[in-house]
Amino acid sequence: MHPLSTDDAPASIGPFSQGVRDGDRIYVSGQGPVDPDTGEIIDGDIAAQTERTLENIDAVLRAGDASLEDVVKVTVFVQDMDDYDAINEVYGEYMTDPYPARSAVQVEDLPIDIGVEIEVVASV
Repeated sequence: MHPLSTDDAPASIGPFSQGVRDGDRIYVSGQGPVDPDTGEIIDGDIAAQTERTLENIDAVLRAGDASLEDVVKVTVFVQDMDDYDAINEVYGEYMTDPYPARSAVQVEDLPIDIGVEIEVVASV
């Protein structure tokens, strides 16, 4: 297992890697709408939050010589399922056919005050 780290995604807020590469798989830890330069949650609606989250994921994937096109599994954690359609719209702009397998789960709370967190598994 090899940890992945990049300044182009926010630093981890606990004892875990931004991502790890294990053989031909990359596992990206849950990312949220945090600006990697400031470490602050971005301003904006759920669409803007989803966009920043996916950009952070892509940065970690690039640190492992992969991209969003290599993603095979996605888990979306959302605070309010009423935001699902807006998240889906942005998600569809970043992911390509054939789309990865995906789960979406409404959660009561996340480690920081954000509306969406996404984790992925990629095959390289």
